[in-house]
Amino acid sequence: MENDLSPVLDALPGLVWTALPDGNVDHVSRRWCEYTGLDAGQLVGAGWRRAVHPEDLPGLLERWRSILIAGAESAMEARLRRRDGEYHWFTIRVRPLVDGPQKIVKWIGLNIDIEDRGRLGRASESLYRSISDTIPAMVFFMTPTGELESVNQHVLDYVGTTLEDLKGWRTGSLVHPDDLPSVRVAWDRSIATGEPYDVEQRMRRADGVYRWFHVRGMPRRDARGQIVRWYMIESDIDDRRRAESLLLCEKQLLEMAAAGSSMSDILVALCRLVETTSEGCYCSVVLVDPTGTRLEHGAAPSLPATFINSIIGRPVNVDSGPCAMAAHLNEQVIAADLMLETRWAAHAWCPMAMAHGLQACWSTPITSTMGKVVGAFAIYYDKPRTPTREQQDLIAQFSHVASIAIERALSDTALKQSEARKAAILDAALDCIITMDHEGRVIEFNPAAERTFGYPRGEIVGRELADAIIPPALRKKHRQGMARYLRTGETRLIGKRVEMTAVRADGSEFPVELAISRIPLEGPPSFTCYLRDITERRRSEEALQRSGAFLTEAQHLSKTGSFSWCVATGEIIWSEQVYRIFEFDQAIPVTLELIGSRVHPDDISLMKDMIARVSAEAEDFEYEHRLLMPDQSVKYLHLVAHATRNRRGQLEYIGAVQDVTKRRVSEEALEDVRSELARVSRIASLGALTASIAHEVNQPLSGILTNASTCLRMLAADPPNVDGARETARRTIRDGNRASDVIVRLRALFGKRRFSMERVHLNEATQEVIALLLNELKRDRINIEMDFDDDLPTVMGDRVQLQQVILNLVRNASDAMGGIDNRPKRLIVKTERDTDESVRLTVKDEGVGFAPHDLHRIFDAFFTTKEAGMGIGLWVSRSIIENHHGRLWAQPNDTHGASVSFSIPLGLASAENHDLSVNWGPATRDQVMRSL
Repeated sequence: MENDLSPVLDALPGLVWTALPDGNVDHVSRRWCEYTGLDAGQLVGAGWRRAVHPEDLPGLLERWRSILIAGAESAMEARLRRRDGEYHWFTIRVRPLVDGPQKIVKWIGLNIDIEDRGRLGRASESLYRSISDTIPAMVFFMTPTGELESVNQHVLDYVGTTLEDLKGWRTGSLVHPDDLPSVRVAWDRSIATGEPYDVEQRMRRADGVYRWFHVRGMPRRDARGQIVRWYMIESDIDDRRRAESLLLCEKQLLEMAAAGSSMSDILVALCRLVETTSEGCYCSVVLVDPTGTRLEHGAAPSLPATFINSIIGRPVNVDSGPCAMAAHLNEQVIAADLMLETRWAAHAWCPMAMAHGLQACWSTPITSTMGKVVGAFAIYYDKPRTPTREQQDLIAQFSHVASIAIERALSDTALKQSEARKAAILDAALDCIITMDHEGRVIEFNPAAERTFGYPRGEIVGRELADAIIPPALRKKHRQGMARYLRTGETRLIGKRVEMTAVRADGSEFPVELAISRIPLEGPPSFTCYLRDITERRRSEEALQRSGAFLTEAQHLSKTGSFSWCVATGEIIWSEQVYRIFEFDQAIPVTLELIGSRVHPDDISLMKDMIARVSAEAEDFEYEHRLLMPDQSVKYLHLVAHATRNRRGQLEYIGAVQDVTKRRVSEEALEDVRSELARVSRIASLGALTASIAHEVNQPLSGILTNASTCLRMLAADPPNVDGARETARRTIRDGNRASDVIVRLRALFGKRRFSMERVHLNEATQEVIALLLNELKRDRINIEMDFDDDLPTVMGDRVQLQQVILNLVRNASDAMGGIDNRPKRLIVKTERDTDESVRLTVKDEGVGFAPHDLHRIFDAFFTTKEAGMGIGLWVSRSIIENHHGRLWAQPNDTHGASVSFSIPLGLASAENHDLSVNWGPATRDQVMRSL
C-alpha cells in the first residue's frame, strides 16, 4: 500500500498516516516528517509517540485502544511537537479500511492542526473542504447564524440526499424527536455565546434508522474575533452507546436475578427494554416446557392476552408457529411479511397474528450454556419489516441476556428442588447420615440416626461425635486419627468402607458398617458419615454359612452340583460336587476345553452346538450328555442353566449339574421292558388276525398252484403252448410277489425294531391295515366305510407304530360291535386336516360305547372293559401318539357307540432312525419312556 499510495498521501493536506489492524503505524506522509523534524523510520511503529505532548500521551493511547476495539471511525485530540519545539493542538481523525465481511485491513488517519483555524483565510477554504471529504467523520459547515452552508461527502452518503435538498430540510427532520429539544437548546446557546458545541444525539439514516453521534462544533473567527463559520464534526458512537446501554441493562437484569427476582419479572423487564431500545416493536419470550414438547408463557407485557393465550400450549414443531419452529430447529426464523407467509398454515398462525394487528415476526431460539433450547425470543412489528444488521446484533445480545435469566431461574428452581430432595432423602433414608465439622462435632443428624442411636437431634447436634456413638475403648483412637488427618492429610478411613462397633444412648453396643467422605467445600473440612446397623446382616451371614454347609452336604448326597459361566470372559466356577462328578482336582482351573476332555466323543458335537447357541442368545437351556471317564465307564449328566447378567452387564449362566447315571440305566431297562410289552401287544393281535392273514396268504398261494398246473398242461401239449405257458408263469410270479408283500407287512408290523422316523401318508398306512382286517370284518358282518381327505399332507413318524395304533382302534371298534344284533354294524375311518396345522384320524363305531365315568380311564394301563382284554392296547396307542407330539382322545357318539381320534402335528421334525429318548429333552424322554 505504501508503494502505491505514498505520492497520493504525500499530496494530501494535513499529516496523513496509516496503521496496521493492531494499531501499529506503518506509514507516515512526508508532511508528518517535515512537521516533526523526524524521519519516517523514527515515526513508524510506536515512534510517533515522541511527538505527542507528555501530558496528552496517556489519554491519547487509551482513546486509541478503545477505537481499535470498537473497529469504527472516530476522532481524538492531542498536542503535537513541531520541529522548532512548539506544540500545536491537532484533531486526529481515524477511519478503518474494511475488506470483505467487516475485516479491517488498514487504518487511515488525518491529523488536522486546529490552532491554525483562526488564521486560515478564504483562500484555503476550498482546500479545507476537499480535505474534509477525507476525514473519517461527517463534517458540517455552518454560517455564523447556524444555517447549513456545506457538508462533506460522508454526510450526503449517510442521509442519502444532495446538498441542495439537505439545505431545504429542517433540523428536526434529521434529529430524533426525543433528542431535538436538548439539541436546540445547546445549539442556540453556542450560537449566542460562541462557545464550542458538544452534544450526543441520534441522527436518522437514509433507511430511517437512527444512530447515535457525538457532535462537536468549533467556531472560526476572523482577526477581529468575529465568528465567520461553524465547523461541525459528527462521530458515529452508536455501537458504543448501544454497548453501554446493553451493558447497563444486562447489569440491571443480572442484579434482579441475583436479588432473587422471579423469572417472570426479569423477562418482563427484558421485553420492556427491547421495546424501548428498538422503537415500534412488541417483544415476547416463550419457554419450552420440561418435556421439550410444548410452549409456555414467559413474558409479553405489550401484547394482548388473546394473542398470548393462542401461543401458549402450541407443540414445539415446524408447523405451529415461528416461535415453536425456532425452538424446534434451534435457528432464527424471520417472517418479514405475514401477508405473504405460507408457513404454519396448519395451525392458522398468520391469520391469528394479523387479526391482532401484527405484520412481521422475528423469532430467535434461546439456548443454555449447554446448547439446549430453553425458549424463544420474538420481536413483532405492525408493518412488514426485515431486521438490519444492527437489529440482528441487538437480538443476539438480548437473546443472550434472556438465556442468562432463564438459565439462572431454572438453576435456582433446580437448586431448590435439589435441596428439597436432599432433605427428603435425609428424612427417608434407612441408613444413618451424620455430618460433623473439623472439630468432630455433630452438625447434622438424620431421623434414621435418631432411631438407631436413641438421641434426639436437638440433643446431639453440637456434641463431639466420639463422645456420643463411639465406644469408650475406641474414642482415643478416633481423636488421634482426626488430628492426624487435619495435620498431615493422611487418612485411613475416609473414602473406605469399614465395619466397627458403635454404642447407643443406652450404652448397648452393636455392629455397624461405616463410610466417611469429606464434603468438597472451601474452608475448614467437614465430613459426612454413613452408618448402617448390620446386626441382622451378621445374623444372616452366620445363617448363610450354615446354609452353605447344608447345601454342600445336600449336593454331595443328591449328586447335584452348581456352577456359573461368564460367556464374555470364559470364567467358570464349580461347586465341590461338580469337581467330584467330573473327577477333577479342585486346584485345576475350569475351562470349556477341560470339560470337553471328559465329554463322550459321540456327544462332543452336541456340546459344541449347545455352547454356540447359548453364547449367541441369552436363553435358559437344559440338556443331557455323557461323560467318558478315565476308567472307560460312562456317566450320564443332566444340566439346567438360567441366563442372567452380572454386575458388568455381561451374559452369565447360573446352573446345576446332576449325575443321573443310575436313573438313566434304570430308565433304559424300563424302556426295554415297555418296548417288549408293546411288541407283545402287537403279537397278541396276531392271533386274532389269523383268519385274515390266512386268507391274504391263501389267495396268492391258490393262484400259484392253479397257474403252475395250467403251465404244465400247456407245456405237455403237442406242440407245447409256449406263449400260454409264459403268461401263466407271469401270473405265478405276480401271485408270489403278493404273498411276499403280505409277509413283509406282517414282519414290519409285528417284528422287533427301533423307532424309525419317515414321511407317512395316513391314507396309505390306514388302507394297508384295513386290507389285513378286511376278511375278519366281513366275517363279523361289519360294514366299513373309508372317508379319506385326498389332499391330506404327510407327517413325520414311525409308520409301523402309527399302523399299530390304527390297528388297535379298528379292532377295538370291531369288538365293540360284536354283540350288536338289532342294528347295522357300521364302522367309519376318516382322515382330515385339523385347523391347528395337524392331521386327524377318527375311528367311529356304533357299538356299546362306554360309561361317562370311564372316559378318562380307558387309556390307563391295564384298564379294560372287555372280558378277555389285557388293558394295554389303548395305553400303548396313547404312548405312541404322544411320542409323536400328538394327542389321542375318545368321545361318545350322539346315538350309539363312540369315536376315538388322534392328531399329529405337521411340523414334527426329527432325524430318521434316531432314538428320541436320546435326542429329545428329559421331559420328552420321560414321556416316551412312560409310553413304551
